[in-house]
Amino acid sequence: MPAQTRDGVNVSLLINGGLLIDLDHLEDTGADGVGLLRTEVAFMLYPDFPSLAEQRETYGGIFDAAGDKPVVFRTFDIGGDKLLPYFSGGEDENPAMGWRALRITLDRPGMLCRQLRALIEAASGRELRIMFPMVSEVAEFDKARALVDREWALARGRDVTLPKALHVGAMLEVPSFYFQLPALLERVDFLSVGSNDLLQFLFASDRGNPQVGERYDTLSPALLRLLRDVVRMCDNADIPVSLCGEMAGHPLEAMALIGIGFRHLSMNANAVGGVRLMARSLDTGAFGDYLATIIDAADHSLRSKLSAFARDRDLKVN
Repeated sequence: MPAQTRDGVNVSLLINGGLLIDLDHLEDTGADGVGLLRTEVAFMLYPDFPSLAEQRETYGGIFDAAGDKPVVFRTFDIGGDKLLPYFSGGEDENPAMGWRALRITLDRPGMLCRQLRALIEAASGRELRIMFPMVSEVAEFDKARALVDREWALARGRDVTLPKALHVGAMLEVPSFYFQLPALLERVDFLSVGSNDLLQFLFASDRGNPQVGERYDTLSPALLRLLRDVVRMCDNADIPVSLCGEMAGHPLEAMALIGIGFRHLSMNANAVGGVRLMARSLDTGAFGDYLATIIDAADHSLRSKLSAFARDRDLKVN
């Protein structure tokens, strides 16, 4: 059944994945596509950095398995808690905020160019969506986009069958990026919010530390106001925006995200059913009006108020 709210708002539910086997869940869940394909996961057990042919074969298999459903390929997000046996990033005192993701691949452009080349060749007449993780400023996105354009031109020169269309986007995970969002939206084809890292960076709270990892809530009015502003700016610029963190897979949090304007949510496959049930029971107009009255509060969290709203209206958030 479609994830359509009671007042006719359509919400696109997508899945996160990292392996070819994860694509089986597209049919099982009825998801609309893959909103986050973690490209590094498939190569974590390789003894050496994957060759062009190995990457091309892996990405081609993912395209084939997805069929006509879209897949967003996030470029290698290594470093931090994602370690590869054949790549040493050195010692970081704070790995989450250290040398990782796009920072590594911009410093090692050969690594990124090989991946981009493999993606372009694997797409072979199909739509290609590439997303860069851990972007901290527009200048970093510009450097990464220049490498995409370079590989595209080289592929054309080799008489490769180019993708039918190319969409290049970025992840909003670092708060500094928010303050350059107007300039970014002139450059990207889509934006995806990575709520896991955004939450820990916004509150300077290590999500892996049991003493502070759950000290701040995803339903904090501060975070929700920031996300609401992101949606508004993207809507005004006519740029699609999604959210692909764990937040999207919890029905109560997903309800809040729909209330502030998100219409594309990407989550673990086992969460799709629960979020779909919630969406089908929700009146977005009535909920949006209520949320507007509490979102500017100085509360630690809006969780109890949102739970009470859902309970009073028998919304499916459990």
